[in-house]
Amino acid sequence: MAKKSDIQTLLNDAARRGIAYREGAPTRRVAPSASAVQDAQQFVEPLPDCGSNDRDVLAMLDRVGSPATVSMVGPRYFGFVIGGSLPVTVASNWLSTAWDQNVGMHEVTPAAAILERVAMDWLLELLGLPKDSAAAFVTGATVANFTALAAARNRVFADAGWNVEADGLTGAPPVKIIVSEETHPTVFKSLGMLGFGRNRVVRAPVDAQGRIDANRFPAMDGPSIICTQAGNVNTGAFDPVAEICALAKPKNAWVHVDGAFGLWAAASPGRSHLCEGIAAADSWATDAHKWLNVPYDSGIAFVRDAGALQSAMAIKADYLMTETEFRNPSDFTPELSRRARGVDVWAALKSLGRQGIADMIDRCCSHARQFADALTSAGYEILNDVVLNQVLVSFGDDATNRRIIARIQEDGTCWCGVTVWQQKTAMRISVCNWSTTVDDVDQSLDAILAIAKRETA
Repeated sequence: MAKKSDIQTLLNDAARRGIAYREGAPTRRVAPSASAVQDAQQFVEPLPDCGSNDRDVLAMLDRVGSPATVSMVGPRYFGFVIGGSLPVTVASNWLSTAWDQNVGMHEVTPAAAILERVAMDWLLELLGLPKDSAAAFVTGATVANFTALAAARNRVFADAGWNVEADGLTGAPPVKIIVSEETHPTVFKSLGMLGFGRNRVVRAPVDAQGRIDANRFPAMDGPSIICTQAGNVNTGAFDPVAEICALAKPKNAWVHVDGAFGLWAAASPGRSHLCEGIAAADSWATDAHKWLNVPYDSGIAFVRDAGALQSAMAIKADYLMTETEFRNPSDFTPELSRRARGVDVWAALKSLGRQGIADMIDRCCSHARQFADALTSAGYEILNDVVLNQVLVSFGDDATNRRIIARIQEDGTCWCGVTVWQQKTAMRISVCNWSTTVDDVDQSLDAILAIAKRETA
């Protein structure tokens, strides 16, 4: 058994190494060097017969692993709509990890369960969602979509006189699934896991920005679930959810909103108009590890009909303490065993407050506008209306775009990804990090423009 002094030394060492990594993020290259990635092969070895000293294990993890990481926490990472965790959320994460709470039942983990309930209530208020909605703290938007759509499946089948939780899908009445032509692949994955099938969907036409065209919306005949989007992953555009809800409600159809990052626009007074009417939907999915900038992994599902979510997710067993006057977190999530994700969400909300969150969102959007204006001035084509934090830029044909993007990633000043949107290859810039500054954007633009000029000369 480890001595108390050994535990203190080990954890202090881990904190010291973590702090050094974080402090170095603003100045280190974003992508790791080829040699650092090659050095990471040192981890590949047979399972040792004998153990190693804990401090040696940690030292190797830092010495070999840290240089081979992509600096997603840094201010010049603009790929995949990834936020960089706020310092307070890293600290709360360390503390809650030390608590080692399995947040399933209130009676067993009261502090964590209460923090999640508070965080849920704050989020519903912040995002303008119905206050009686239920929330599930899950791994990310994939599972948030899955969780919300499981509740949708429960309610829609119940309305059709079928108990899907008890009787499954065999022999069940058909349910029409309507999605956008630009629905995110995580929604299709969720539909597959729920037994609806990834391909048995009706695709709603979209406009030039990737928004569902409500004037050409498919007919709803019979039980239906509609999947909409708040924040197109390429353009940042929002589906006209209010118009779709107006079409869907008379048909008793369920409307779901995939708002992995776009839902956070509701927290900004200057951009909340983008979310107008979204509260009329039945369920919503978002990521806290995107624009709220908490550590991975952290997604949230919101469902207006708390009973439908609980019916789809609740679990009972003789050995579980499920009878309580309080909210049992495991009644609303796919997992029974999980970490206390809501603690980090609470810490971010408590630290930033309503104004701090709005400022962070506005700052990121301003940086996106700065990128778009500078690239336009340099003669390159911006493919989207920059309404949020997403910028699509084209430097030329497919081969030229891919070559320039590869060089930008290799350069290490910043990191931007490649995408194909409406048959056009482009570089996607996603500004989602609390620590990004105007100077970071300027530094990134200098590198991007120099590389683009060289590669197109």
